[in-house]
Amino acid sequence: MNLQEVLEFRRSVRVYDEAQKIDTQVVKKCLELSTLAPSSSNMQLYEFYHITHPETLKKLSVACFDQTAASTAQEMVVFVVRQDLYKKRSQAVLQFEKENIRRNSPAERQEKRIKDRELYYGKIMPFLYARFFGVLGFFRKLIAVPVGFFRPMMLQVSESDARVVAHKSCGLAAQTFMIAMANEEYDTCPMEGFDSKRVKNILNLPSGAEINMIISCGKRKGNEGIWGERYRVPFEEVYKRI
Repeated sequence: MNLQEVLEFRRSVRVYDEAQKIDTQVVKKCLELSTLAPSSSNMQLYEFYHITHPETLKKLSVACFDQTAASTAQEMVVFVVRQDLYKKRSQAVLQFEKENIRRNSPAERQEKRIKDRELYYGKIMPFLYARFFGVLGFFRKLIAVPVGFFRPMMLQVSESDARVVAHKSCGLAAQTFMIAMANEEYDTCPMEGFDSKRVKNILNLPSGAEINMIISCGKRKGNEGIWGERYRVPFEEVYKRI
């Protein structure tokens, strides 16, 4: 399929054909492709939990209120935001960037570019993603707002703002996964209806982790799998050319 056909094929499937098995390795490959999605500052503050064990699938289905998109799924993927890993991820990106610059930048520019990355990933990113009961976010606002009076400045620096950014990046990865799955003619359904506390307990996640969404996987059960035709707001209502 070409891209348009893939996007038209992808639907939020609510009922899967439990007789049609899917290849776990194909799902894993689609998850690998999802890491190619853009991520804010390349921080990649997420993890993907690929659920294939029958007992765990049953537990997850209960946590998803036994909606048919969960109870009939062959497999599920839980997309988890890990903002609490910001130090580890920023250091990993910094080390990569240093070597990347040494391999690909002109010799005379390497020192400055490395210093820029050390400032960005060594200080700015840890400062931006750090959390402490809203106090650090308030302090960041106190810095950003006055500067914004004199020059363009990123003002979304509170702790809730940083959380939104991390979830957006995870959501981009989830969307890429669903497109990759559609390309394999596999179906998915992104679910936000779940008990996040129970899901975290099932996956034994730390307190700093947050569930972004749960995506069920399988093959649609004929016309039962989708709810009729797809509705979209008229394009003219959402498209604004300036």
